[in-house]
Amino acid sequence: MAKVLDGAAIAAAIKQEVAEEVRALAAQGIRPGLAAVLVGHVPASEIYVRSKVQTCAELGLFSDLITPPDTVTTEEMLDLVRSLNDRDDIDGILIQLPLPKQVDTKFLLDSVLPAKDVDGFHPVNAGKLQAGRPALAPCTPAGIIEILKRSNLPISGQHAVVVGRSDIVGKPVAMLLLHENATVTICHSKTRDLGEVTREADILVAAIGRPGFVTPEMVKPGATIIDVGINRITTLEEFDRFFAGDAKRAATFAKRGSTIVGDVHPKAFELAGAYTPVPGGVGPLTIAMLMANTVRAAKMRRGL
Repeated sequence: MAKVLDGAAIAAAIKQEVAEEVRALAAQGIRPGLAAVLVGHVPASEIYVRSKVQTCAELGLFSDLITPPDTVTTEEMLDLVRSLNDRDDIDGILIQLPLPKQVDTKFLLDSVLPAKDVDGFHPVNAGKLQAGRPALAPCTPAGIIEILKRSNLPISGQHAVVVGRSDIVGKPVAMLLLHENATVTICHSKTRDLGEVTREADILVAAIGRPGFVTPEMVKPGATIIDVGINRITTLEEFDRFFAGDAKRAATFAKRGSTIVGDVHPKAFELAGAYTPVPGGVGPLTIAMLMANTVRAAKMRRGL
């Protein structure tokens, strides 16, 4: 039977370690600080950012929630980022995406000091990651490595296949796996005979943003499956495609009118040796790694 990789438990362990580091830094008169910038009123983003701010408080980090209106301009946002770059009480800057259409997102993210780029999106940090130099890595990819290591799953010498080539997940997780001595293949929408490639994977990372895209016939028996996808399904037809016969999930779907499925078809997990469920797998690690990155940024800025 496949081993379920409990992301919530691993995230809780990382948060506990972060809290201990924060206490140790406090003894030196240092309190790591995170600035969270939330533009406008997007309900999902508001919930997510407030969860990050709440986690800061729980772990002893300082946080500053800044909420510009959705009419904000690129220049106004640049002025805000410049002021946060200059603040000594801020070690990490988080700009919640998506931003309004009138804001130049890429230009704005590039204006964040690499030393405070706790999302790991800055080209300088991406370059350092590729070069294997100390850098702030994107939170979700870093969390994936933590799941594998803390679950005592081998990485070195394994063939890892990453489905998806985004700058946020696909490319950085491939680089992190390579640094752990895995042999890495990156696949995407133009890959020919995709199933033939994924069936070679000892570690299969699905981060393509399409519900149930990885089907059972694409999985090598005994593989470790890391499902990064979070896709909301709202029709009965979609529900039956993924969860027919699942009475517990059917009750939840009937009550809420929606449910979540990853990028891996649930039936594919039956072939796995280990897998991350959706929800409760990779998701909880993202906030935990953001906290860890903020503490790391605080230490790196001070040469600790």
